Amino acid sequence: MSDMSLQRITVRVPTSLGARLREHSRLKGQTPSDLVRVALENYLREGGSVDSAFELAEAAGLIGCVRRAPKDLSTNRRHFEGFGKNR
Repeated sequence: MSDMSLQRITVRVPTSLGARLREHSRLKGQTPSDLVRVALENYLREGGSVDSAFELAEAAGLIGCVRRAPKDLSTNRRHFEGFGKNR
């Protein structure tokens, strides 16, 4: 990296994330900056795309996994009675 011109950025992270980064840095024998650079490169290489909730659920095999449920479970208000309330 010595032959590249570098740009400095500042990123604020929660204390717990900073502690995990420092610990991982110590274990790997790399600087925190090196680890952040690698993570950022990986994220940007993958396109940083954010899948929709539907796409994530479909990839996890959750779409259509409930058997013997009412066909209108997600649309009929009758099925929402008591939803989100502690019983």
